[in-house]
Amino acid sequence: MNKTLTKPISFAVCLLAVIFIVSGCTKGTSTTPGAAPTITTADVIIDAAGSSAHSGGLITSTITESVTAYGVCWSTSNQTPTTADSKSTDTVTQVYFTSKVTGLTPKTTYYLRAFATTSSGTGYGNVVQFTTGSDLSSAAGTVSSLAGNGSTGFTDGTGTNAYFNNPQGISIDATGNLYIADSFNSAIRKVTPAGVVTTISGTGAIGYLDGPIATAKFYAPQSLVVDASGNIYVADLGNNMIRKITPAGVVSTFAGSGDAGYANGTGTAATFNSPKGLAIDAQGNILVADQGNNLIRKITPAGVVTTVAGSTTAGYQDNATATSAQFNKPDGVAIDAQGNIYVADLLNNAIRKISTAGVVTTFAGNPKLAGLIGNPAAITFDAKGNLFISDQNGRILEITSNKVLLSIAGNATTPGFADGQGANALFNTQQGIIADASGNIWVADNGNNRIRKVVPPSGL
Repeated sequence: MNKTLTKPISFAVCLLAVIFIVSGCTKGTSTTPGAAPTITTADVIIDAAGSSAHSGGLITSTITESVTAYGVCWSTSNQTPTTADSKSTDTVTQVYFTSKVTGLTPKTTYYLRAFATTSSGTGYGNVVQFTTGSDLSSAAGTVSSLAGNGSTGFTDGTGTNAYFNNPQGISIDATGNLYIADSFNSAIRKVTPAGVVTTISGTGAIGYLDGPIATAKFYAPQSLVVDASGNIYVADLGNNMIRKITPAGVVSTFAGSGDAGYANGTGTAATFNSPKGLAIDAQGNILVADQGNNLIRKITPAGVVTTVAGSTTAGYQDNATATSAQFNKPDGVAIDAQGNIYVADLLNNAIRKISTAGVVTTFAGNPKLAGLIGNPAAITFDAKGNLFISDQNGRILEITSNKVLLSIAGNATTPGFADGQGANALFNTQQGIIADASGNIWVADNGNNRIRKVVPPSGL
């Protein structure tokens, strides 16, 4: 049941592990000689200045001829742009490719689609319409610290008098109290809006024991969520279980047998392999980033475990069939107002989307673009539909509801600790992230043993 307790996957380790994987990517309708490639267009993510963007494409047919050119083409007037319009030219042939769209005008509507050319002709993907905004490159969030002092320990208290040991997950209840998966203390902690830290459950010793909160034991809890009734669900990574803490103070095993494996079923008949991120939907279902299995799983309120998306083989594959898609160490999950599931796909440097119809696509990033989104650990939505990303290379990123990518806090080149604005603030392999009802963002700053607050730039 138990496993060696280790530090979270760091940015440096992830850089070594991020290898562009194309196994399975040529699945789909075969392209025979005489037929142009079949291709889909990636979502467009707009850079902060509004003068450039990122997109790309995925060739979904089996290629029997050499691809001589591919990229994306765009226009402000032609609603079905072709290679005769503005276009990018990519030079490394891959089934999935990325393209930088340059020379854009702020506050302008564009039409864009991917293309790929073989000797049989040029195939075009679906058209994506997007509108650039005003220059937001100076937009910055304000970072402060609520609790913890940077030192490792296990002490309750207020503000800097409290000690954590590698806090991982973070969640929030209806009254604004934060709940922390204090991983290396194997404990669940509570932080009030005033910064008062108490221990809900966990003794500081690793183990597995259900029962009263005072004596229950966990093993490296990674994330947690709070339901409408005040129950806390915990991804107990070291025990390969999802645990439940009731408002009455009783800890039980909600799902998972304790053995590392992959089996759907009810309650303890199901198995997980290093469950990491959690999210809860409007129906009370728990979504699990089952990291060791490279899967997204669902647990109903009755404890029935099923697979939502992914296959157990690590890789990078979008697909119309959810269970044939591939992830590589999914770390965090979030759900938007429409019920779509978003995944922080750690080693693919991407945010993936699972639609309510079960279609898996890439929302932003990919294995070739570590500088765009690097090792995303966790994600959260605010009430306005903005997506916030805890990027382990030291940044807090925001993708606005208009699909503009902003780095609102932190510095990718300088891990450390500093409160302040924008890139002047520093984080250290931060993990969990959650938005409160007022739009503030709370972060479990793992390497700094602190709980941080980010006030996003206003007006977005």
